[in-house]
Amino acid sequence: MSQVFDRVTVIGVGLIGGSFALGLKQAGLVKTVTGYARQTNRLALALERGLIDQATDDMAQALDGADLVLISVPMDAFAGVLRAMQPHLSATTLVTDAGSTKQSVVAEVEAVYGPDGLANFVPGHPIAGKEQSGPAAACADLYQNHRVVLTPTQQTSPAALETVTITWQALGAQVCEMPAAFHDNVFAATSHLPHFLAYALVDLLNEHEELGNVFQYTAGGFRDFTRIASSDPTMWRDIGKHNGPTIAKWLKHYRDEIDQLINQLETRDWDGLYGRFDRAKQARDRHILGKTNASPNE
Repeated sequence: MSQVFDRVTVIGVGLIGGSFALGLKQAGLVKTVTGYARQTNRLALALERGLIDQATDDMAQALDGADLVLISVPMDAFAGVLRAMQPHLSATTLVTDAGSTKQSVVAEVEAVYGPDGLANFVPGHPIAGKEQSGPAAACADLYQNHRVVLTPTQQTSPAALETVTITWQALGAQVCEMPAAFHDNVFAATSHLPHFLAYALVDLLNEHEELGNVFQYTAGGFRDFTRIASSDPTMWRDIGKHNGPTIAKWLKHYRDEIDQLINQLETRDWDGLYGRFDRAKQARDRHILGKTNASPNE
């Protein structure tokens, strides 16, 4: 990437925003990064760790002279941030975001700025993260070899889309595009559903009246499956709020799978159970592990 931004503003200096800022700085792609947050302690930590060059809790100062803005806040905070930005946003400033749901973000941008306000706005979702959150968890290589999904609208400027695309690529990300509705459906099934299941399983077994403290007996399988239940509850509550109907749809599909498993166990359908497990193993080996000739008994 040959373009170097004079000033990039990151609204929300946690793991995602902080890693974006630090990656740009270490790659020499920005002269000044301004961090905006309402929590002064997070701004102070971001400054201390060198994620940002300037810190402010004043939106007018944050947006003054910004070439590019990344919004990286919990989904429930988006509407308020967009309204706070509106009086201070230059017509030439590019804006993108890191929200985990996209239809709600597009609707909120249009509600605040009108359809024409979408021209310089490029909705995005970096598929990267950790269980840890906040500025202390930020790292410059977070996006290396991770996918970033962009969901431009019909109003999105091709030039804005190109600039945001090459910016993410400069951080090592693999960028793809899809419609916002398809994004929300895909990630409800592949990201939101697993998180909801992990939270539900841990909540189910926590001090269960039949088992007591069962967690002392857990091994690798349980820990692997429930690792994501250590994620930020506020973030996942907001994702549920903003993509609820679609997540509920996939939870119902999963419930159907569980009902079929129960039936196979109760009817002693061992061949059916094996077939289900074998299909799942083959699918995972092929699509996730890249094994083309995996043996069923491997």
